[in-house]
Amino acid sequence: MNISFLGAARTVTGSCFAIEAAGVRFAVDCGMHQGNPAIESRNVETGIYRPSELAFVLLTHAHIDHSGLLPRMAAQGFRGPVYCTPPTQDLLSLMLEDSARIQEMESEWKARHSKRRGDRQQGAPLYTQEDARLAASLTRPVAFNESFEPHPGIRVSYRRAGHILGAAFLELAVTEDGVTTRLVFSGDLGRPGALLIPDADRPAPPDWLFVESTYGDRNHKGEADTLDELAEAVAYSHGHHEKVIIPTFAVERTQEILYSLLQLRRQGRLPAGMPIYVDSPLAIRATDVFLKHEGQLQTPDGKGLAAIKEAGSNIHYTLSTQESQALNTLKGPAVILSASGMCNAGRIKHHIKHNIWRPGASIVFVGYQAVGTLGRKIVDGASTVRLFNDDVAVKAKVFTINGFSAHAGQSQLLDWIGGMARPGMHVVLVHGEPRAQEALAGLIREKWGLQVDVPDYLEEMTVTGGGTAMRTADAGRARPRVDWEFLVRDLDMRMAQVHERMKRMEELPWEEQTELQERLAEISRDLSLFVSRI
Repeated sequence: MNISFLGAARTVTGSCFAIEAAGVRFAVDCGMHQGNPAIESRNVETGIYRPSELAFVLLTHAHIDHSGLLPRMAAQGFRGPVYCTPPTQDLLSLMLEDSARIQEMESEWKARHSKRRGDRQQGAPLYTQEDARLAASLTRPVAFNESFEPHPGIRVSYRRAGHILGAAFLELAVTEDGVTTRLVFSGDLGRPGALLIPDADRPAPPDWLFVESTYGDRNHKGEADTLDELAEAVAYSHGHHEKVIIPTFAVERTQEILYSLLQLRRQGRLPAGMPIYVDSPLAIRATDVFLKHEGQLQTPDGKGLAAIKEAGSNIHYTLSTQESQALNTLKGPAVILSASGMCNAGRIKHHIKHNIWRPGASIVFVGYQAVGTLGRKIVDGASTVRLFNDDVAVKAKVFTINGFSAHAGQSQLLDWIGGMARPGMHVVLVHGEPRAQEALAGLIREKWGLQVDVPDYLEEMTVTGGGTAMRTADAGRARPRVDWEFLVRDLDMRMAQVHERMKRMEELPWEEQTELQERLAEISRDLSLFVSRI
């Protein structure tokens, strides 16, 4: 059996593991890479997935970093079934079409920008809404805890992962040459005791455990502390007559934050009359899917998720672009929940641009921020951020509330792993950044003496009947070397040209000189910001 790590390898996005076993090639998840341009360029290089050769996809849940490349796979020839739970099937059609809409809008924006600059190159969208609908049509619902055989020699069971509605971890039994190997792919594991989602199930001990490690180096605060932090952010901005901006994932996180705000209201800790705006069409539609599958949810007070829809006039749902834009000129305090959760796309970027420079505003992060994303830069303490070609000062108060995370913390991951740890079990850490993975790997080795592997992007692992692994990697392809020497030399050459042309600049009309002066000052500011990051 051969396993290729096409994403979520020393990163937390782009989850995809291509497996060749029992005479067939298939994948566990097929997610979009999210982060800086270098990371997101991996979304274009989908030839390595060999889409037309994939017999089927086993999808753990609907989040875009696990599902977002399915439309591109379909556009490039994939026609196999995509197995998932019924709630995931319902959420997926919404999320893929929303993602495609964003791809098309960004492509149009880039095309207009290129034309204005006189550039010929006009990039096509990663995929279209038609591709998204095709991908959604390939889904096949699978019930929790019922095993099935997508191909002779491969038996699969979907078990509850406690992450979002419909999320599952996968138990696989692969039989080759009379030998059966048991594998578990965790997908994303939820934290126990979440407000809406039941806890994860416990699998039987496998031979190979592929487990996420997003929070492998830290734990989350408890629910009471989490609500206190949310109340503090609301009180801070209400007191300054400014807005609370909450970048939130449309599925599960939006619903959980709304439920938490209702809890604060019942406790008298949400200022009277302070409006709440859900500015995400996807989140609004996803809430309807949650209501459809409410039997699979849990709420501590037993009142159910329907209380969100019945909360009265203080919760407003903005569907149109015009309604969203009106929020940026709205006077007075308000809470605005908007996607995307990592601030890389969607309406949230506009809300941040209009509020992050205001000292009384709050930016409240309630989920993981991947390396290279706008959200990560803000969380890491950037003094300015680049938004729509403008440098915007960060003056708002930044709150990071990890207690809302849909991922298990370090101790919770260890507890889940410990429930199946046995001699000879191999652990493979995926979906995490190196620091978190190193911390978690050390604890696993120390507690149970297990073999722990941490694969890199594009590495391959060959699992043999004896349980050994042989790995190869193309480091140059996975992380191409940055030629700093060439870039700095080119910059020196440009500056030398400026020096050579100074006399010519001085002979230009004064009006032209002032325009050039402004442009050079802008370049100097950009360079100063660049140097400050080193």
